[in-house]
Amino acid sequence: MAPSRTGELTATASDAAIVAASDELIGLSHAIHAEPELAFAETRSVAKVLAPLVERGFAVTRDVAGLSTAFRAVYGSGPLTVGICAEYDALPEIGHACGHNIIAASAVGAAIGLAAVADALGLTVVVLGTPAEESGGGKVLMLEAGAFDDIAMAMMVHPGPTDIVGARSLALADLAIVFHGREAHASAAPELGRNAGDAVTLTQVALGLLRQHLRPGQQLHGIVSDGGVAPNIVPGRAELLYYLRAADSGSLDDLMRRAKACFEAGALATGCTHDIRTLAPTYTELTPDPVISAAYRAQITGLGRVPIAPEFEVLRPLGSTDMGNITNVVPGIHPVIGIDAGGAVTHQPEFAAAAVNASADRAVLDGALALARTAVAIAGDEVHRDRLLQRLIERQEDIR
Repeated sequence: MAPSRTGELTATASDAAIVAASDELIGLSHAIHAEPELAFAETRSVAKVLAPLVERGFAVTRDVAGLSTAFRAVYGSGPLTVGICAEYDALPEIGHACGHNIIAASAVGAAIGLAAVADALGLTVVVLGTPAEESGGGKVLMLEAGAFDDIAMAMMVHPGPTDIVGARSLALADLAIVFHGREAHASAAPELGRNAGDAVTLTQVALGLLRQHLRPGQQLHGIVSDGGVAPNIVPGRAELLYYLRAADSGSLDDLMRRAKACFEAGALATGCTHDIRTLAPTYTELTPDPVISAAYRAQITGLGRVPIAPEFEVLRPLGSTDMGNITNVVPGIHPVIGIDAGGAVTHQPEFAAAAVNASADRAVLDGALALARTAVAIAGDEVHRDRLLQRLIERQEDIR
């Protein structure tokens, strides 16, 4: 995708706007990192993200999809609507160990860059504030509420130990399994009890034995969130929290069927009953748009980064993300931008510490520049621009 002279000029103007805001963007990343907030409670983080956008004339709609920490911030009125997703929720106890502070700051930076060239390229720039990626599926709820109905292409960048352009993720189901037994004195009358804790134990054994027969890409892992209240009381209630993951939604359905048999077996063997609750919307796998991915690869390598080769991308799934649901509806990308975390990976305390080091600050700026340049390249290419606009028309007709 060779840049035109017009494309070069608009990319330069976009770059200049981002560079001019570089101190502000790095400060935003650090400020979000300093006050980590959990899913659906990211009030201070949202205020920090919106401040530079409001200052630059973005029109803000809050409480999107009925979520108090979801928003849309819009600039411009061109026919090609570019959506940039900002995440800002943290993890319990270990804070921003997934680097969502970097995601939010790079999203704001990309939006600032694109706002500078929106009129020249016929763009509408939309920053989508998406809460609860770690647990809760904010993007899924926003998608179902229509927040992405006008988006022709969706983008974001996620930090990690290395650069990956066509990042892949696993489909995910977030479950709570509650076993109901009968309390009794564990010494004086154990025969009158039905031990829900034993149901958990048998279920975990069954799931462990199931692992040797899982398909490639299938995973299951969880914790005991409730195992009883005292050693001398037969547990009348026990609970498991489990994630089921698979390479795609069809494989996830298969895993769900097999895991449910293990839950049932634990209950049956102990004389208990059980129920299964879905705690969050099911995440689907990432399906990055190949054209947008190719444009991003060109831009990120132009910034001096060396992402892993395309043939190895499928071998490096990134866990799961609700951005997968978006890319299954809207052409989009979710690349990984590398930071130096000293060998740590996401969801480790050491990664949280690294999310504000010098390499993380560089990732904020490189991520913003690469996303903005990618949108400029796509918007300036008549063939790819028309493809996205046509896809949007077809999707909106399906919605109607």
